[in-house]
Amino acid sequence: MLGTYFYHEILRKTVISFGTLFNEVHIQKEDKSGKTISDIKVPLAYGPRSKFLAKIEQQQELAKATAITLPRMSFEMTSLSYDPTRKTSVTKTFKAVDDKDRVKKVFLPVPYNVGFELNIMTKLNDDALQIVEQILPFFQPSFNITVDLINSIGEKRDIPIVLENISFTDEYEGDFSSRRVLTYTLNFVAKTYLFGPIAESTDGLIRKVQVDYYSDTNRQTAKREMRYTAEPDPITAEPGDDFGFNETSTYFDDGKNYSPTRQEDV
Repeated sequence: MLGTYFYHEILRKTVISFGTLFNEVHIQKEDKSGKTISDIKVPLAYGPRSKFLAKIEQQQELAKATAITLPRMSFEMTSLSYDPTRKTSVTKTFKAVDDKDRVKKVFLPVPYNVGFELNIMTKLNDDALQIVEQILPFFQPSFNITVDLINSIGEKRDIPIVLENISFTDEYEGDFSSRRVLTYTLNFVAKTYLFGPIAESTDGLIRKVQVDYYSDTNRQTAKREMRYTAEPDPITAEPGDDFGFNETSTYFDDGKNYSPTRQEDV
């Protein structure tokens, strides 16, 4: 088990998916008549809040003549923890067909919670309120996003993003020449799943399905009424092939049976 290399990029995909939620937030300015005179797309970057605040405070020591722009948003992954409330059996597996039509066996995923911190930094409180109001209505307190966790087998899952809490700080200190920074901090938890290595299935393909129908739920005393079987046509068909099915229904009546057969293409 340990020592087998695998990398599904699940944590990376979770981080990217979280950031994508907030990359189309805008701020609008209106004149006295209510006409929109400007529409600003709020920049979004990955990184800690302290990094951006430090750049604002040290701007006069930097070589660039242009100060860091406000408003802006930043986010970062802050924690990673196991979620026992979503635990499943560690020995159960499921099968899937990969992008090369090979049957794979995968153990059920392990539930993990990924913590995120979203920081909204503005100079004006009205700008901050516009941004916050465009975000909060979607979280009640969770918002589901669909993430393609493992591309090769098409494993997609809905990942709830839960809003945990909101805090507010005003970084305005010093004289009147100092820049004011209002910061809203929103903490989220993404309930994702981590998969182990994907192995080749050694059980082979299921090439015949048989179902018996009984006249009562008590199988020991009930009379068997019908047997249904289905097989691929041709029997040597592989995943991804163009094939049909041979379906046979055998009816039992007083010890006698007859078997009408029909074929369907898929």
